[in-house]
Amino acid sequence: VQLQASGGGLVQPGGSLRLSCAASGRTSSRYGMGWFRQAPGREREFVCAISGSGSTIHYADSVKGRFTISRDGAKNTVHLQMNSLKLEDTAVYYCAADEAGLGIRTSPDEYEYWGQGTQVTVSS
Repeated sequence: VQLQASGGGLVQPGGSLRLSCAASGRTSSRYGMGWFRQAPGREREFVCAISGSGSTIHYADSVKGRFTISRDGAKNTVHLQMNSLKLEDTAVYYCAADEAGLGIRTSPDEYEYWGQGTQVTVSS
């Protein structure tokens, strides 16, 4: 399974970005998908995740109400719509896939496949 993240960039505080994660290879629309981020000098942290069925979604408190995760099963793609961006959202964002696809995984150790990361910089 290969994951390709895209959509990062430079945005002013209060702005929006939409990240995408395209899966290829031995993929399954039943995989659970998650987004994590890592700022310089900090550990990788959970942002949000969606279960394999798409019926369960969970957000970190820091992004709740501002970020929205969605999946397009037909295209094996997961999106992360980020609104009202803050300076502290600056990080490299990674998408990840969980083969089990059951429930929500919030620990990086629970994901088998990772994308290469895309930089999001929020700056005035």
